[in-house]
Amino acid sequence: MIPLTAAEIAEITGGRLLGFEAAELDPQSVTLTGADTDSRQMTPGSLFIAKPGETTDGHHFIDAALASGAQLVLAERATYAPDGTEHPSVIVPDVVVAMGALAAEIIRRIRAHSPTTVIGITGSAGKTTTKDLLAALLGEEGPTTAPQGSYNGEVGVPLTVFTAELDTRYLIIEMGADGPGHIRYLCEMVKPDIGVVLMVGSAHAGKFGGADKIAQTKGELAELATEHVILNDDDAQVRAMADRASAPITWTTSDSMDVSSRTVAAKSLTLDGEGHPQFTLSFGPSREEFAVTSGLTGAHHITNILAAAAAAYRAGAEPEDIAARLQGLGPASRWRMERSVIDFKGEPQSLTIINDAYNANPESMREALRTLAMLTRPSAHDPLATPRRSVAVLGAMLELGDESIIKHAQLGETVVRLNIDKTLVVGETAYPLYRGAIAEGSWGSEVHWVATAEEAESWLKSTLEPGDIVLLKSSNGAGLRLLGDKIASWEGTE
Repeated sequence: MIPLTAAEIAEITGGRLLGFEAAELDPQSVTLTGADTDSRQMTPGSLFIAKPGETTDGHHFIDAALASGAQLVLAERATYAPDGTEHPSVIVPDVVVAMGALAAEIIRRIRAHSPTTVIGITGSAGKTTTKDLLAALLGEEGPTTAPQGSYNGEVGVPLTVFTAELDTRYLIIEMGADGPGHIRYLCEMVKPDIGVVLMVGSAHAGKFGGADKIAQTKGELAELATEHVILNDDDAQVRAMADRASAPITWTTSDSMDVSSRTVAAKSLTLDGEGHPQFTLSFGPSREEFAVTSGLTGAHHITNILAAAAAAYRAGAEPEDIAARLQGLGPASRWRMERSVIDFKGEPQSLTIINDAYNANPESMREALRTLAMLTRPSAHDPLATPRRSVAVLGAMLELGDESIIKHAQLGETVVRLNIDKTLVVGETAYPLYRGAIAEGSWGSEVHWVATAEEAESWLKSTLEPGDIVLLKSSNGAGLRLLGDKIASWEGTE
């Protein structure tokens, strides 16, 4: 974080300074060089942000944070050391609002120091993968700051900004939303130069009140990006955001027939034998084209690849450099089509696990299942290959609201239509998926349901065979990503 004194933090947030006189400290001299909400991440010179949470309260960890090196606390109430003295603090009415104010001021100072491009990315799926790709593309161009993991909300975005330094050339911001107005709030905080909108799906439909409201919220980034907007022309609801954009638009598309001077496109898109997208990357604005094979798994990632390429191009990277850096570039964050191949039942390299259980909505579920179906059948790349058995381990898609039952049931129909060999459904919320598969015509032992991840692991140990390809897919809260990690640790299991 750029250095800020305790006095500056109080001024920026409108907070009250407490505990300095008793500690004989000068708020003009106490300088903070890092900030976090996790007391375990404190180092000397850190600001500990005592954020109240759903299950715990950061105010309970202030002593631990100070013992680990924190020099100042941002809090909502006065707190005291064991000897009864006040902790050195800045007291504000709302810690999260104060975090946003700090982030906005840090970005203002970074921009005043040197040229900086802020890039915002939103969408119902693909934000983290796109962020990782873009960070790799721009990291070669200059100092680049991007979120850790999936920091993307009113807390995560400031935490990302707090990791930036004065010389940051590219600041990549992942923007998530739980309801209308959230993207606008984040845009007002970071003031993105370039806005990227990937797709509109059913994620968080229950909180938003429907897909139309999701689109309305995601489109706030198209409205507020000041220099350029990247829109996915393959998504009708994203395409409709063009009327809301106030900056020039660059379109992305995998439709080879729709390449224009304002389009970054994937021509001749295919998948290789391991499910990696192969395509010709076409920069319509410069009329340059390059052959690229991605290291990601699944055709659905082409949306993320093109968005990253278009954003990097509009941020100043050269087309040939973008194409070269994309070549073979795979996932950087965990549990996003994360592929492991292990020895199993005495046969080397005989079980493939694809762990995509960090995020899920009906659209991403279907794409992941299509990829699984493709990987387990002979292809044009190797038509004589022995077919492999497809095993889908599917958990709940959360936050679908009133549509949860029907969306899970429809996914069960998709499983049958794709001829997935074995499907294991995990958890009460996902039970309608099992019923949907049965109703669509699944029979015998093709589909099975269990209540818990522990039962799922037991079933998989007794059912999996060498040669199987196993996909795990669910929302983060369903916990299947951890089950995937367990399976990947079975190396050598008999």
